[in-house]
Amino acid sequence: MDNSRHQLKKQVKKHIPKDWLCELRIAYRILMEAVNDIKRTGIINLVIITTMAAILTIFGILFRFTISLSTFAGELGNVLEISVYLRQDANSGIIKDRVREIKHVKSVRLIPKAESWDGLRKELGLQNDMANPLPDTLRVRVDKPENITDVFNQIKSVSGVEDMGYAKELAKKIQFLTNIVNTTMVFVVIISAALTITIINNTIQLVIQSRKEEIEIMRLMGVSNWYIKTPLVMQGAFYGFVASIIAVLPLNWIQGLLLNIHKFFLIPAPAYAQNIVIISLLLIGTAFGASGSLLSIKKHLQV
Repeated sequence: MDNSRHQLKKQVKKHIPKDWLCELRIAYRILMEAVNDIKRTGIINLVIITTMAAILTIFGILFRFTISLSTFAGELGNVLEISVYLRQDANSGIIKDRVREIKHVKSVRLIPKAESWDGLRKELGLQNDMANPLPDTLRVRVDKPENITDVFNQIKSVSGVEDMGYAKELAKKIQFLTNIVNTTMVFVVIISAALTITIINNTIQLVIQSRKEEIEIMRLMGVSNWYIKTPLVMQGAFYGFVASIIAVLPLNWIQGLLLNIHKFFLIPAPAYAQNIVIISLLLIGTAFGASGSLLSIKKHLQV
C-alpha cells in the first residue's frame, strides 16, 4: 500500500510544472536555517572548529610527509639494480630482449665484458696482456621495489644466465618503509574520521534538541524530510570546511621544510604535492563534517 502511494506521488510530481522562483526561495530558506543553526550553537562553534582543525592539521602534516617519504622510497627503489651475469657462450642480445619482456622490468642495460674489464684493469692498474675473466652483464631495473624479488626469480630461469645478485637487504628496508608509511596513513584517516564524526554528532544532537518542537511542527505540516535534514548536513559541512581552511595554514611551513630536505638529499620534490594535500583536506574535512551530521540525524531524528 505504501509503495503504491509512493509511486503515485512520484507520477503526480512529474506532471507538476516547476516554479523556479519557488525553488530558489526554498533553497534560500534552507540556507538561512543552516545559518540560524550555527548561530544557535554559539561559542561551541569555536570549540568544534578548533578541535576539527587540530585533527585535520595532524592529518595534513602526516599526509604531506607521507608523499615525500614515498618519493624518497621510490628514488631509492629506482637505484636498485639486479646484476645478471651471463655465461661465456651466451648470446647477450637475445637474453637482453627476453629479460626486457618480463613484467615489471623498467629498463635493461648491457655492459659488455670488454668494457667491464677495461674499467677494472684501469682501476687496479693491471697489465694489458692479462686474459679477461669477466662475463657480459645486464643491469636490470624494475618499476617498483616490491616487484624486484618476482623479477629476480623470473630472470633466474632464463637460459644463459650464470649468476645474479642485488641489494636484497636494501630492498627489504625500502619495502618495510613503504608498508609502514601506508599503514600509518590508513590508521590516521580512520582516527581522524572517528574523532571528527563524533564531534559533529554531539553538536548536531544539541541542535536537534534545541529545535525539537519546531521540527515536530514541521512534520505535522507535512514538510519533507530533506527540508529538515539539509540545514543540519550543511552545518556539519560548514564546520568541516572552515576547519580544513585553518588546517591548511601550517602546511606552508611544512612545505618549506620538506623542500629543503629534498634539496639537501638531491631528490626532486614531488610535483603538486602541496596542492594535492590542500584539496584532500578540504574534501575530507567537508565530507567528514557532512557524514557526522547524517549519522546524527539518523540516530537522533527519526526522519
